[in-house]
Amino acid sequence: MGVTVPVGPPDLRTLTRRADFLAANAGKRAPMPGFVLQVRARGDGDPAMRVGYTVTKKIGNAVVRNRMKRRLRALARELLPEQGVPGADHVLIGRNGGIERDFAALRAELTKALAKAAR
Repeated sequence: MGVTVPVGPPDLRTLTRRADFLAANAGKRAPMPGFVLQVRARGDGDPAMRVGYTVTKKIGNAVVRNRMKRRLRALARELLPEQGVPGADHVLIGRNGGIERDFAALRAELTKALAKAAR
């Protein structure tokens, strides 16, 4: 019997280990006004994309940080399956102005950052 190859976008997994976040720091960076995108190809042959979110205490209190992470998660769910780099780790780091920015502006920035990282 042959192996079935999934058709459609690769699945999206979440980064949880600190070592994975540190490894992504060595990859390509795409700084935008609302966030910084880091992309690092894993090179393990797995087409699944992994994504992680970081918002530091400099951004605000827990309520503000969680709100920013929710916005970043919504952006990633929407755009990464089609525009992300297959087989790579993506890390979104929230920036200070990201919480006040319009969601459409953040979406446009992530589209631009993903195109920049794919080059």
